[in-house]
Order: sequence, then structure tokens, then C-alpha cells
Amino acid sequence: MNRGFEVVSRYQNAGLTLPQRATQHAAGYDFCAAEDFVLPSIWKLNFVKIFKALREQKPLTDQDYEDANHVLKPYLVPTGIKAYMGDDEFLMLANRSSSPLKRGIVLPNGVGIVDADYYGNANNEGEIFFQLVNFGVRDQVIKKGERLGQGIFIPYLTSDNEQAPQMKRTGGFGSSGK
Repeated sequence: MNRGFEVVSRYQNAGLTLPQRATQHAAGYDFCAAEDFVLPSIWKLNFVKIFKALREQKPLTDQDYEDANHVLKPYLVPTGIKAYMGDDEFLMLANRSSSPLKRGIVLPNGVGIVDADYYGNANNEGEIFFQLVNFGVRDQVIKKGERLGQGIFIPYLTSDNEQAPQMKRTGGFGSSGK
């Protein structure tokens, strides 16, 4: 067992395909959406309201900022897939090169990192989600089976004098470092 992909149990009968490389020399495995998903545009009323108030030099309330931030938040698009790999590897999630240009859809953090110990965690079995933001002016409908992004397995090194972490992962998405 070196590295690979499996379908998580909640999507076991959903007819998902495992990530695949599109060409012989492609580094990334294409991940697809596990279900239809609407990715809202960031250009919604509460976000635009901030720009208008700033332009007109009107004071903004904490609620105005909270409302705008709610629109700007990334959404987690499910893939129904988990990845297993060696302890000295991670899976880097990245944009598809055409998504920002054609659809205005991006990973807001540039890349995502899936650690080896994320696989099989108790919270979500290690299901991989793509964290996406839609900078386009219209909501984007992502259809089940549509490519979201790509994942690349990468080995990593640790420093010679590292004090090895003792913490074990106890949860799912965003749980390391708690």
C-alpha cells in the first residue's frame, strides 16, 4: 500500500470515479465533484454594499463587515474521495489551470495540503474537499462528475533537529494544530 484513492463510505453507491491523470505526463490527478453544487458569486449585495459605503465615505458597522465576510467565505465542495499515502508524503490540492480563467473559480489559499494522517479520521473518513471561491459575477453550478481541481502526491523532508510532534490527529478538515 503506497498511495492511492478510495471512495468514502457515504458515497460508496454514488458511481464516483477515482481521480485520474488526464495525460501520460500529467503530474496532477483530476478530482471531480461528488454531487451538484452551487458556488455563489462573491459579488452579492452585502459585499458590494461595503464598496459603496467606502466610496461614499459612510461609516460601516461591525454587522456590515460580518455580512460582507459571509459572502466572501470559501465553500467546501465535496469529492467523496479519500487518499492514502506514505507517512513522509502529502497530497497537494491545486487549481485546474483553466478554472480561474474560464470560470473565475479559485482555491483562496492557493493550494490545499492533505496530510497522510487525514486518511481515515473519525470525523469524515478523510474525505477531500476543495475549498473554492467564485470571483465571477454569476453563481457557478458545478455538476456531479465535473473536474474541480487536481491533486499531486509529494514527498517532504523534516529537519535534522526537529522535536517530533506528539499530537495525533483527532478530527477532519482543519483539525491539525488544535
